[in-house]
Parts: sequence; structure tokens; C-alpha cells
Amino acid sequence: MVNRLYNRGRAKEYRCMEILRGEGWVVGRSAASHSPVDLFAAKDGKVLLVQVKSGKARIKSEELRELVKWAEAFNADAEVWHFKERGNLQKRRVSRTKG
Repeated sequence: MVNRLYNRGRAKEYRCMEILRGEGWVVGRSAASHSPVDLFAAKDGKVLLVQVKSGKARIKSEELRELVKWAEAFNADAEVWHFKERGNLQKRRVSRTKG
């Protein structure tokens, strides 16, 4: 069961990487890190940190606080990307750089 869930989550992360690369971002994945950041992306001097969720998974408040803290440390924007039912992707900005 755990392997199946991990594989499903990893597939969603790779899908997000494809989307970002298609938009011109340079993207890296934080594989099995258990950190609040699944994907690191950079483009035109901007940095984007992404936490990917799918299905009924929700970001916990502590995980969200950590994601925002990381965004501040990296002077980055942070978003939660959630694959809802039927693969619909919802993007939610949780931290924005100043300036």
C-alpha cells in the first residue's frame, strides 16, 4: 500500500515538473525528503517552491508553516498544487516574495 501511494505521489510530482518545464522553469525534485518542498523551480531570477498533493490529501498546518518559512529563507514564492478529482489541478499561492 505504501509503495503504491508513494508511486502515485511521485507520478504527480513528475507531472508538475513537466508543466513547469513547459512554462520555461528549471526544475528539481526533492525526492523522498519528507520536507515541505517537493519541487524547486527557477526562472528569470525568480524561485518557486511547490508542495504537491493529490486526491484527498491535505497539507497540514505545520507543513504549511514550514513551506512559508522555506519560501522566506529562499526569497521565493511558494504554492501548493493539488490534483483534485479527475486530475484537475488547483494551484494555491501561500507565500509571495516582496518586490
